[in-house]
Amino acid sequence: MSFLQILQPPGWQRPRGFSNGVSAKGTLVFTGGQIGWDSQCRFASLDLAEQVRQTLSNILAILAVAGAEPEHVVRLTWYITDKREYLARSKEIGTAYRAVMGNHYPAMAVVQVAELVEDAARVEIEATAVIPDTD
Repeated sequence: MSFLQILQPPGWQRPRGFSNGVSAKGTLVFTGGQIGWDSQCRFASLDLAEQVRQTLSNILAILAVAGAEPEHVVRLTWYITDKREYLARSKEIGTAYRAVMGNHYPAMAVVQVAELVEDAARVEIEATAVIPDTD
């Protein structure tokens, strides 16, 4: 068995773009909330889909330090400032997601918040990854 198992209850409709649950064995890696700025803390874009792409790229840069790759991500928690825009732009957001994460869909939650600490930020994402044991 793989280090990671998608948890899909019998009879439940399969979700699109995320998993209901994931179990995994290995070393846990957690990121703090990441936003859509570059390594110099500058926003190249105020566009939501582009900030999603940059935010996920930032997460993968942090995870790489621990030896984790996109397929090791087991959970993402998204904080967005505009639910309506998120829903309206879901196709572009999905394209940005797949460009960075591929077709890997961990357990996810999306929460609308009033504001993020950085005024220009449209999205903040926290990640949990599990690096499989090598033994």
